Amino acid sequence: MSIDVYWCLLTHLISGYNAMTTNDRFYHIGFGRADLGATPPDIALLSGDPNRASMIAHTFLREMKTLSENRGLNSYMGVLPNGRPILSATSGMGAPSLSIVVNELVQVGIKVIIRIGTTGSIQDYIKAGSVVISHAALCRQGAANDIAPVEYPAVADPLLTVDLINAARELGVPYHMGITASVDTFYEGQERSESSANPSLMRRLQGITEEYRRMNILNYEMESGTLFKMGSVYGFAAGCVCGVIAQRTEAETVVYEQKTTAINHAIEIALLSASRYQL
Repeated sequence: MSIDVYWCLLTHLISGYNAMTTNDRFYHIGFGRADLGATPPDIALLSGDPNRASMIAHTFLREMKTLSENRGLNSYMGVLPNGRPILSATSGMGAPSLSIVVNELVQVGIKVIIRIGTTGSIQDYIKAGSVVISHAALCRQGAANDIAPVEYPAVADPLLTVDLINAARELGVPYHMGITASVDTFYEGQERSESSANPSLMRRLQGITEEYRRMNILNYEMESGTLFKMGSVYGFAAGCVCGVIAQRTEAETVVYEQKTTAINHAIEIALLSASRYQL
């Protein structure tokens, strides 16, 4: 390779990196500050499922536009009925993907993130179709350990959490507020063996659901712990509302008859809270 070709390639790589990390489009989310217009949003609704992010945007947002559908991390911008600009974005499944998206969202100016997820209840009294609003997480996630130490508390923004609770009350949605077990894996980490390709769990995971139940932990999910730690470290308000789609005291599988109801309840709560929450 000639020296001229080498320097040309190096210059191209450096310019691409600078574009990714300054005010141009970010590599993963596929958009930057310049794409957000004169009145950029400061709040984002974050869904693991790109179809949920799309549905929220197309159903509830006015003046909706697609920002990016890069790498399956779909992001949309629009306006709520009260005129507040907002993003509906996709985190992908699990904490590592979420950590990348959240980092880049903060860099484009987002100051409030409400996760809208799905979850499995581990308490008898929390039924499929209801929602769980997490005020903290037992955080068993490798990604979170790169944000802050293991002992660093994974807690939601208290004011945002109260607003989510008030929204659930106003809407008449059955809700539960408490601590969530936020873990890295869907099968082994949530003590699934009957529905898993791997029926042999490590000893430290055998009986862990009952152990968590006795600690008054409400549910399993896979992102909130890292989101909460990032909120505290980065300085944005983080909240989480999840629709209950599995009742783990009865079975390992999803209760499909209640899935749509549970997700719609979580979306309604998040939208009402987002329309009025102020930092």
